[in-house]
Formats: sequence, structure tokens, C-alpha cells
Amino acid sequence: MEDISKTMQEMMSKRHLNRNYRQLMDQAFADLEVTAFIQANQADLAEDVLARSASKIYEFVTERDKVRQGGQTFATGYEPRLIVANHLLDVAYVPTAATMEKQAQQQLQRRVRAIAMPKDIRNAELDNFDNDNDRMEALMAATEFIDNYENSPHHRHQALYLSGSFGVGKTYLLAAVANQLAADGFSSTLVHFPSFAVEMKNAIAKNGVGDKLDAIKKAPILMIDDIGADAMSAWVRDDVLGVILEYRMQEELPTFFSSNFSMAQLENEHLRISTRGDDEPLKAQRLMQRIRFLAREIVMVGVNRRPQ
Repeated sequence: MEDISKTMQEMMSKRHLNRNYRQLMDQAFADLEVTAFIQANQADLAEDVLARSASKIYEFVTERDKVRQGGQTFATGYEPRLIVANHLLDVAYVPTAATMEKQAQQQLQRRVRAIAMPKDIRNAELDNFDNDNDRMEALMAATEFIDNYENSPHHRHQALYLSGSFGVGKTYLLAAVANQLAADGFSSTLVHFPSFAVEMKNAIAKNGVGDKLDAIKKAPILMIDDIGADAMSAWVRDDVLGVILEYRMQEELPTFFSSNFSMAQLENEHLRISTRGDDEPLKAQRLMQRIRFLAREIVMVGVNRRPQ
């Protein structure tokens, strides 16, 4: 291929173009990025590449400059790249750094499905978790789960049952685990169980119970928040929670829990007595067998960190 600058000048002098257009094209052909790309790809380009790719060169330079100046471009959020196609120059559009960052954040959010959970869980991070002596065990157990799960996601991993009083960080820690897993490419579902129970009751009239139940019970990683916070009807206990736990135990799917009750209290003070006042210890024991299979209990103590 002849000297690029000389060829460009000769081609432009032969064209019968108006002065403004020639000036713009001269600038495009003289662009350092364009000439460097052509020189780097000479072996793959046709001899008459400049004449046949003039419009693409002009498109690349003008659209690139718009991106640099923050102006309106042909493809918002994308920037042009020169490529070789059929031995000629062409323009491909790739996401800008800002667009890629935005897309990455959207992917993270899609990996964490939150049902009736506070909005601020999106910002929960393990690095910001208050790891004093009262919470260190829970944090270490959470990071251990993450490491083990990510190293072998198709094996059984026992999750955590975080128990403790209000405001000690149980929900925050669950959300931080979910966000870390999302950042590493793994999806999870967080559900505020008392609110979900209300949704399930409302879904009966719309014949939507089955779909909602399937979406929860089949989640790759499930986090049931605030279990035991509200009185539980026999139907919710047996046909909602019981179905979820049975499926997840059989499939060995990681399942986290948070509760103001210890496991023993959940069994004897919550699951055992239905809203009708029926004492059903065997049903409570059956549910707790599944919970204990799925998660190990860690007690979190400390002062209430929620805003007063």
C-alpha cells in the first residue's frame, strides 16, 4: 500500500467537492487515530480502501468527536470503533465506559430479587458490616458460605439461620451476602416472609398461588427474612412455608433465615400454635427438621442500630 498521507491527498485533489466538504474530509483523513489504524491493518486492507471507505472514515471521526464533547451521537451510550470488514474500513459501535458501568449495575440488580424488602438493601456491603465481637461470628460464617458456594455451587451448602433482637444487623447481613454473590455472578432471592404471606393470601383469588410459590421455592439461593414476625395461619405454615422448605431440602438448595426467635423459640412459640389456637407440635417439629437441615443457627447480639 502506498504512503497513506500521500494517497489521501491525491484522492481528495481528484474529487470535485465543495470547499466545506473537502475541508471536513481532509480533517477526517488526517486524523491520527485513523491513519494509525490503517497502518496497523495494511495487510488486510484493499489497495483502494481510502476511496471506498471514505464515508466510514468520516462517520468514525465525527461520531467519536461527538462522544468526546458530550454531544448527541448516532447511538446514545455507544462510541465508534474502526474495524476491518471485507478488506475495507467499517464502523462498529461499542458501549462507552459509562454505559458498561450502568449495564453492570443493572446486571447486579437483576441477580438480587427482593420481595417486600427495604430499598436500602441494594447498598448493603460486607465491608460496611459492623464486625464487632457480637457480630464477628456471623460475618465469618457468611464469608465462609460465599467462598464455599462459589467454589462448588452444585454441591450442598448449609446456609445460616440468623437469630437475634431487633436492629442487630440480620437483614443487612443477608442483603450484603446477596449483593456479594451477585457481584460474583450468582443470583439470589430475598423475601420478607410476613409480607410474602399476605401476598400469597391475596393470590388465592387470582389463582396465582402456584406461580408465586414456584418462583420462591426454586430460587438458586433463598433468604427468608423475619420469619416468625407475625402470627402464621395453618395454611401459610403448611401449604406455603412447608412446601418451600420441603422442596429446598429435597433439592439441597441454600436457604438462609433471619428471625427474632431462636430456632427453639420458633418451634415452640410460633410454628407450634396456629392462629386458631391449635397446638400442633408434630407439624412444628417437621418444619424445624427442614430448617435445621438447610441452615445452622448463629445468634447475633448487640445494641439496636436502626434509626430511632
